[in-house]
Amino acid sequence: MKCPFCQHGETHVLDTRVSEEGDVIKRRRRCGNCDKRFTTYERIELMMPSVVKKNGNRTDYDPAKLRGSLSLALRKRPVAASAVDLAIQSIEEKLLTSGKREVDSGYVGELVMQELQRLDKVAYIRFASVYKNFEDLAEFQDAIEEVGQGGKPRQG
Repeated sequence: MKCPFCQHGETHVLDTRVSEEGDVIKRRRRCGNCDKRFTTYERIELMMPSVVKKNGNRTDYDPAKLRGSLSLALRKRPVAASAVDLAIQSIEEKLLTSGKREVDSGYVGELVMQELQRLDKVAYIRFASVYKNFEDLAEFQDAIEEVGQGGKPRQG
């Protein structure tokens, strides 16, 4: 660690403390050259994977887009905001723990559909109709029957 005052490359740790939440380590340091003291903080940096769209373009993961998609599907539905927050947290955890640097937008869509199916069947059908680009009434009926069977696809 370089000293921020004199740029000397050798510093000594005087004290180390972990935050109450356990997610940050605070270190008090002293420069071996100029003898000045300073504090550093260490925290975990997790990177969300990039999203690869259907057309092949890559974009940064945007939590506002995820929240917007869920909110649109859940509009005027009796679902608590805390339940939506938990669904978003679940989706983001799955994205983070996938270990991938890039994920297909289809994968994100499937995660959203899983959460919506758990939260609200009507919202699930709304989202699925746009996401799967339903062309006719039969596709709506298939999706409704799938929801009625507890998420199991219809047998041929």
